[in-house]
Amino acid sequence: MESKITGTTDRRYANYVLFVLTIVYVLNFVDRQILSILANDVKRDLHLTDADIGFLFGTAFGVFYSLFGIPLGRLADGWSRVKLMTVGLALWSAMTAFSGLARSGAQLTLARIGVGVGEATASPCAYSLISDYFPKERRATALAIYSSGVFLGGGLSLFLGGAIAEHWDRAYPGGTWGVVGWQAAFMAVGVPGLLVAAWVATLREPERGAMEGIVTTLPSHPFRDFLGELVTIVPPFTLIGAARRGMRALIVNIAMLAVVSVVVAGLIGVTHSTAQWIAVGGGVYAVFSWASALRDRDPPAFRLIWGTPAFLYVTLGYGLIAFVSYGISVFAAPYAESALGQSKTTIGLFLGGGAMAGGFIGVVSGGRIADAWKERKPWGRIPIIMIGSIGPVIPLIIALNTTNAALFYILAFFLQMLGSSALGATAATVQDLALPRMRGTATATFFIGTTMIGLALGPYMAGFVSTVTGSLRTGILSLLVAVPLAALFLILAWRSVPAAEASVIERARAAGEPI
Repeated sequence: MESKITGTTDRRYANYVLFVLTIVYVLNFVDRQILSILANDVKRDLHLTDADIGFLFGTAFGVFYSLFGIPLGRLADGWSRVKLMTVGLALWSAMTAFSGLARSGAQLTLARIGVGVGEATASPCAYSLISDYFPKERRATALAIYSSGVFLGGGLSLFLGGAIAEHWDRAYPGGTWGVVGWQAAFMAVGVPGLLVAAWVATLREPERGAMEGIVTTLPSHPFRDFLGELVTIVPPFTLIGAARRGMRALIVNIAMLAVVSVVVAGLIGVTHSTAQWIAVGGGVYAVFSWASALRDRDPPAFRLIWGTPAFLYVTLGYGLIAFVSYGISVFAAPYAESALGQSKTTIGLFLGGGAMAGGFIGVVSGGRIADAWKERKPWGRIPIIMIGSIGPVIPLIIALNTTNAALFYILAFFLQMLGSSALGATAATVQDLALPRMRGTATATFFIGTTMIGLALGPYMAGFVSTVTGSLRTGILSLLVAVPLAALFLILAWRSVPAAEASVIERARAAGEPI
């Protein structure tokens, strides 16, 4: 059933949909980030290092999350977003529960990959649904509320994971039925998602493009388009996809593969982290292959996404914010446990509770302020994104140089509040730079920056530096090298976003869009 948002009842229903989608995103981040509070136990039982934890938390999840987000984003643009999210939620919830059965790092890696693939359905569907349920002037606020699931889920994962693991280990020392505390925690948080998936299935689809008055025609064969997109991004099928576009495309594709291979070999030689750089290198090559195919297959989408500097500046700037925030997310709890002597339950209560409160306040207030400033100035959202980049620096430095646990938790609250303020403004800016029919693809592209830069590199770098130096504090502080570069990209976005937003339809028409 389709619905236009034209009356009071429809507006109430839009708010109801937003509530359900936010619950889904909470579960998304509970399942994604519960590894943080369990990291020390997982390291002990599976004989892993901080670098391995960074790989599991970030790269193993993030690369597959970002790559499958592209074809799934395409499917979200052509098929039922509600059905796609239902299937994805059921998949990632099941794979989270299966994480509790892992008996080795390799098995846990496979489970994390499954979580990443399932979660790749969530935001392309949700961003597109929200943009069709809420008008432009309320969009940043709505997306900020949805995005609060990042921080509510992240904080809840610490509280639930810590409490379940400690209570299980206390009740069953050495485990029972072959299950110890960290494994029980994975299982306990995965199962509820299967029930929520049934709830999501009851939502109805809004009319695409109604808020902008743009009639949007859905493709006749969405699954064929999805498979075609999959072939353009999954090696080695990427070579077949390139060959179909001609000899020149194939040569360029092979040349890029050769360059990536050389760089990956060099990085492996320096760091001895084979899985990390094969995954990242494969991800970079796959994204290049997909973007090249998109340019030939859908010139308007390529023009408004990859061909728009403003879009790339915002994506790269926020990706570097995510580089810092994800690195902190995975190692803040292990740091409090090892350096400050805090118990998992205490960390879950104060660090998790602070993350939930600070993140929610930051993302919602940031979204509302961004909407208000956008009404006054066309660049009004960009300063809010910059706060997310620069604001956490001082609280992080002080937090990692205090032995006072109470001060650490207070600073972590402010760090989370400031860092989270950027998300709603960024999400709304990305949506406004694309046409309604390509919002799923635009969202997936945006998450490439968030995951390939943020998830795949941030946690690994913090863990690698920690492993090399023997200091987790040093590992976390090393993440701050990204801040100046993030600020530079956002300054460029400040200058270019207004003109890019104002010319979306004109540039799409010039690229062949029939509007």
